[in-house]
Amino acid sequence: MQAAIHPVGDAGALQAWLSRVPVTRDFPADFTVTMRELGSVFLIETTTARGCVPCGDIWGKLSTLGRRYGWQVRTISRQDAVVRSGHFGLPWVGHPVVWVRPIGDEVRMVPVAMGTDHAANLARNLYLAAKILTGVKPAVGVRAMSKFTGIVGLPATSPGKD
Repeated sequence: MQAAIHPVGDAGALQAWLSRVPVTRDFPADFTVTMRELGSVFLIETTTARGCVPCGDIWGKLSTLGRRYGWQVRTISRQDAVVRSGHFGLPWVGHPVVWVRPIGDEVRMVPVAMGTDHAANLARNLYLAAKILTGVKPAVGVRAMSKFTGIVGLPATSPGKD
């Protein structure tokens, strides 16, 4: 299976691809309460790269969600993300890739985005990742997640840029 990847290098191209992505409109009744309760338990980790337009876009959205619900947001290295992707059998598609994991547990994690996305879709995927990590069957949670967009930054033009 091959992932649909949409590398973008400017805000116009990013918005053109995002305009094609459906926005989550339905949220579970316990969404806000759960997100706030679990903010002290989980950590959002994302990759980034210099000049990566989708990285800046998703960072702003994750930062806003983090402040709203009390979740920490931090960056991880490309190398860590590649290892994680391989662990899950996911292709490395480029930056950004976002993961949720319990604070203090570097083994259990759930990918929530490959490429940037709408804030509502990211929020729902964060919620579902937390549910998976607290006992919801993974198959159920993953089926309910918004599909990964694949809207990533352009590849670096020379080695070592990310």
